[in-house]
Amino acid sequence: MPRTVAVVAFDRISPFHLSVPCIVFEEEEPGALAKHYRLRVCAAERGPLRATPGFELRMDRGLPSLSQADIVIVPSWRNLEERPPETLLSALRRAHARGAILVGLCYGAFVLADAGLLDGRTATTHWKAAPTFARRFPAVRLQSDVLYVDEGDVLTSAGAAAGIDCCLHLVRKQCGAEIANHVARRLVVAPHRQGGQAQYIEHPSTEVPRGHHFTELLDWARAHLHEPLDVDALAARVAMSRRSFTRHFRKVTGTSVTKWLLEQRLFLAQRLLETTDHSIERIAEAAGFGGAVSLRQHFGAAYATTPSAWRREFRGPS
Repeated sequence: MPRTVAVVAFDRISPFHLSVPCIVFEEEEPGALAKHYRLRVCAAERGPLRATPGFELRMDRGLPSLSQADIVIVPSWRNLEERPPETLLSALRRAHARGAILVGLCYGAFVLADAGLLDGRTATTHWKAAPTFARRFPAVRLQSDVLYVDEGDVLTSAGAAAGIDCCLHLVRKQCGAEIANHVARRLVVAPHRQGGQAQYIEHPSTEVPRGHHFTELLDWARAHLHEPLDVDALAARVAMSRRSFTRHFRKVTGTSVTKWLLEQRLFLAQRLLETTDHSIERIAEAAGFGGAVSLRQHFGAAYATTPSAWRREFRGPS
């Protein structure tokens, strides 16, 4: 049975923010994703609603549709100091109480916080709004420097592009890597960015410009993760000193060489766990961990779970 995804629209909404969950969860034609999700856009207020560029939006559904949703997404909010209507906040509380997953993208985290759904939890939002969020919601543990935060039944994300990452993460978690990769290919975006990646960096690692001299290096490194790569080996490939290389690497990717390599190896291990029947030992060797013990240690530190448990949870439907 497909899960129903309800996206909340409101007056003076940014059409771009509204489109973010829509382009992820709506299949252009019957296909793999249509078997898993049904998308509904619901008006939080009486229409027609105005979009920020000045045109009108007309919705066939209102807040009562949230009572049928398995996932409720608030894609943004119009004013960081404005408390949303109580009708919307109550509908979100009821949806959460009956077991729906709540997602606040970008400024949508403010709406979930106003509903009291983030108290005592960790959350994020756009880095520009972080000071306002921290002031208004002291009971929420704000992580202002990450792409998204998954608290299980409640997810929050940073800006618009991070909203795509967050939605893809949810698809990957519920349906497996192959379905998420299918959606990412359709959108021409990276299939997976770790939620803990920094929000504000000069060139995110998944968006290194074509033609940049690091592009070929990063592609080569991803293809050779089974080898004993380190800072010196990578610096030598681009004929740079260790000090200069590490400085430029952080500027381009937003992270250190060691952390980037570990993240890439974990990502490769995830994909192999989700898409192959290889043994844990073989996957550990292919991803450059050397052996199953090292893979389990790093996996546990990063995800608080084991490779075997990850395979069972994220393998997706057969």
